[in-house]
Order: sequence, then structure tokens, then C-alpha cells
Amino acid sequence: MRNYTFHISDTHCDSCKISIEDILNKQDFIKSSNVNLKSETLSVETEDDYRDYELINKLTEILKSHNRKNIVSIEKIVEKNNNGEIWKALPIGAIFLALFFILQKSGILNFGIGGQTTPTTGFLIGLIASVSSCLAIVGGLVLSLSAQITEDDSKNKKPIYLFHFGRLASFAILGGVLGLLGKGIGINYIFSSALGLLASVIMIGLGLNLTGVLRRSKITLPSGIFSFFRKAEHQTFTPLVLGAGTFFLPCGFTQSMQVAALSSGSFITGSLIMLSFSLGTLPVLSLLSFGSSSFSNSKQAPLFFKSAGVVVIGLGLFALLSGLAGLGVIDPLFNI
Repeated sequence: MRNYTFHISDTHCDSCKISIEDILNKQDFIKSSNVNLKSETLSVETEDDYRDYELINKLTEILKSHNRKNIVSIEKIVEKNNNGEIWKALPIGAIFLALFFILQKSGILNFGIGGQTTPTTGFLIGLIASVSSCLAIVGGLVLSLSAQITEDDSKNKKPIYLFHFGRLASFAILGGVLGLLGKGIGINYIFSSALGLLASVIMIGLGLNLTGVLRRSKITLPSGIFSFFRKAEHQTFTPLVLGAGTFFLPCGFTQSMQVAALSSGSFITGSLIMLSFSLGTLPVLSLLSFGSSSFSNSKQAPLFFKSAGVVVIGLGLFALLSGLAGLGVIDPLFNI
């Protein structure tokens, strides 16, 4: 038995770690594999001896055949700076922002921008979150769950449905509880506005992270958590609990919506905000559940993430300025 440790590129989150390890561990010549996200290294254990370059080429080709663009190497590959993408993302994001504001001003849809957060706002933020921090965190759990299910019984999709149902149900119920809590502690206008400002600051930070202006943090969960999920018996109770537990995972977008639910001071409103947010994340996470996880590795992904970041920054800035105007700190800049 021999151990090898190489550098590996494009490992951004737990979803990457789970996907790469599951692909490699299915290979007959690999006894075990482990991706270290912090050091960006790949360790593999094999029963045969390989020259380093032979094994590197073999591992890279295996990952490539599964639509992953990770490159295994002896020396660490310095990722190219894609700042040029931001100049393409700015006009795309600006167009979407203009469309949002036009629709809101026309009264066709109420996005809750610049005022109290609405379920529509939650849904839009959920769509963006599902391809950023939610994909990084919840995506790892989804991949871990679906990988084990496929290994046990590829035709049994019931646990996946239960996972998503548990997630939607918990967001709706606990969002309502947050609304009741806000009502119970008697949130006044000033406190509510302060919470709104906090949510907008979180959104701006997440947007800057998406655009690459701030160094993208690699949010990870303990690797033992995924080992537990893989070993868990996937009956009815386990996937429901796992889905419900995602409400408490450290996702910035989720936390900003939780703040909004708390400031609503209403069980129904808080419930609808969090349910709409989770529904926004559902399409991408569902695709991930059933094996379509290649988008995050596609050539279009960087431009999409940066465009989404521009939209989030725009919404966050507008909410921040509107909140400050509502408190009388500054004069209103827009009348929307």
C-alpha cells in the first residue's frame, strides 16, 4: 500500500470535496482518497506503485471524464485572476437591477426592495444563494446523501424527496417562530430598521464575495459530518432531520433572511419569507440531488457568479440607503 499527496485545483467547497472523493473512491485501483480544502491537496492510497506523473495524469483524466475541471499536480497551480469578468458582469447585473426596480415601481410585483422584506424578495435571494453559499454548504450534504443512496439503491429517490420536504417544512415553521419571537420581544420601528440594515450589510458582503472583490472564503463543515451522513440509514426519519437541520447551517444569505423574518413580527410573514427563500434554492439543489452538478465547473460559472454578485450588491446598497433614509439619517435618494 502506498500513499500519494498532490495539489489539486478548483476545490472551492464541501460539494467539491464530496464529489471528487466519491468519483475517485469508486476506482478499483484506489483504496481511499481525501481532499483537504484548506491546503488544496489530494491524498490517495493505492495498492500499486505509480510514478508521480503517471498517477497525476490518470487522476486528472478520471475527473475530466466526470465533467470536473480539477487539475492534479505536484506543484500548486496559481489560479488566474479573472478580474476581466467583472467588466462583463457589471452591465449584466445592472440590467437585472433595472428590471427589478422597473417592475417594483410599476406595481406589477412587489420585491420589497427599500422597504419591508417580502416573500418575493426571499425567493429572489434564494435563487442567488442556491448557486453560491448555499451550494457550498448545503450542496455538500445533498451530494453526500445522494451518493450514498445511489450506492445503496439508485432507484430509491424517496430519501431525497424527504430531505427537501424536511428543509421546506423547517424553513416555513422556524421562520414563523422567528416572526413570533420578533413580536414577543416587541420590536419597534427603530429596532426593526436596525435589523434591516444588518441584513443589507450582510448582503453587500456576500455580493462582494461573489464578485471576487473580497477574497472568497472557503466555508467548510467538519468532514466527520459527511462521514456520518454516508453511514446513516436512509429511512424516513434521517433525511427529514437532515433537511430540517439545514436551517441552522452558517449560510450568510439564510442568516439575512432569518433577520428579516425576525423583524417581521408576524408568524405568517416570517414563515412565508423563509419558505419562499427555501423554494428559491430548491431548483438548483434538486438538480444537484439528481446528479446535475456540472454548472459550478462550467466556463460560464465565473461570469454568472459575478453577475449575481453585482445584483446582490445593488439590492443590498439600495436596502441600506433606504433604511438609513427611513431612520432620517440621510435624505431619500429614490422614491420607489
